[in-house]
Amino acid sequence: MITSVNGLIRFFKDKKVLILGFGREGRSTYALIRKFLPEQPLGIADKNAVEIDDARVTLHCGDDYLAAMKGYDIVMKSPGIPFVGVEIPAGCLVTDQTDLYLKYSDSTVVGVTGTKGKTTTSTLIYRMLKAAGLRAGLKGNVGVPVFDTIEESDNEITVMELSCHQLEFMTASPHVAVMTNIYEEHLDHYNDGFKGYVAAKMNIVKYQSGNDFFILNPKSTAMDYVDPAALQGRVIFADPAQLSPAIAAAAKKNPHLPGAHNLQNIQVAAQAVRRFGVTDEAIIRAVEEFEGISDRMELFGVFGGVSYYNDSIATIPYSVLMGVDSLGNVGTLIIGGMDRGLDYTQFARDLSARSIDNIVCLPETGHAIAEMLKADGCRSNVVIAADMDEAVRAAVAHTAPGKACVLSPAAASYNYYKNFEEKGKHYKELVRKYAGEK
Repeated sequence: MITSVNGLIRFFKDKKVLILGFGREGRSTYALIRKFLPEQPLGIADKNAVEIDDARVTLHCGDDYLAAMKGYDIVMKSPGIPFVGVEIPAGCLVTDQTDLYLKYSDSTVVGVTGTKGKTTTSTLIYRMLKAAGLRAGLKGNVGVPVFDTIEESDNEITVMELSCHQLEFMTASPHVAVMTNIYEEHLDHYNDGFKGYVAAKMNIVKYQSGNDFFILNPKSTAMDYVDPAALQGRVIFADPAQLSPAIAAAAKKNPHLPGAHNLQNIQVAAQAVRRFGVTDEAIIRAVEEFEGISDRMELFGVFGGVSYYNDSIATIPYSVLMGVDSLGNVGTLIIGGMDRGLDYTQFARDLSARSIDNIVCLPETGHAIAEMLKADGCRSNVVIAADMDEAVRAAVAHTAPGKACVLSPAAASYNYYKNFEEKGKHYKELVRKYAGEK
């Protein structure tokens, strides 16, 4: 048996294990345990009903599913389940795939976190490693659950995108930790709001040793929460102003890497892979061949002379503003989504200061922002839309040829959609319906 799995199975063996949340990661955890411990009793807890043909599984489903933790030794928590107001029973260890992968896998892990830029940076690091001929895998919050490939992971460099939810219960840190930035996000997931969010993010370096590395942009917002002197010389500053001219030139030629924020992503990625001896030649090749990422400033069609972009991953104001500035020719911006208690006052002022012809506002946050824009005397045409269908029809009607139309919500999608991917997919379907070639 492979080394990584040996230690992991010893960890689970003869313990009372509860799989908390039976989505993609929960099913992955179940599959691994069942493969190597087919007779061991397990618990599965989920708010929704679970159907499974396994006599050795005890199901705990319904609104009180979190109460099932009592009586279990190990709780394998799915990242998306918030623990606000939840008391963890005494003697119960809450962990997840990410934490256990870091503890038991024989791979070398590059972990990437930050409020925004995680996926682009993680993918760039992976592509740079591959361009250099190194054995690498892309996993975590992007790619596949880490347990799905742990049997093949020994001796590889594993690049893991790490969300705050994955980091919250971490008791191990990656060999190379990358922090892109920190902004207000997911405040509704923590008992102490932004303080709890920052604490979760900082777990990425909390358990590092003196032989590990922490890569961050010294000009990013992350510097407000990091004390380099306390990190024992492990910090590698990735200043985008010092990006190699040849790498910067390659980035500017790639339409999938627009804007200064992507130069920042490239620089932290380059500094991370240089820990493994990757040369500038391989870095440039990876940047040149980068094909973009779905839902992240994704140019998916040009109809009637209008370029349509899906940036549904942009769930905070900073990301929206960076996208608008990087394009520079936004005719219509579609914003709005679930209200998570963010203060949009400054965002409304920032939008008013930009040359955007039309701002189409979706519920819930978009409607509140629309009132702020009107109160600020915004020169844009502000349209209040009841839903995505109405928003897209307004965008198609008002966006001038030669301009861009961008869905960039500045809010989460959970008020009407399962996730940002579903929201982006719906937007693209409606654009093709109303603006696509007939």
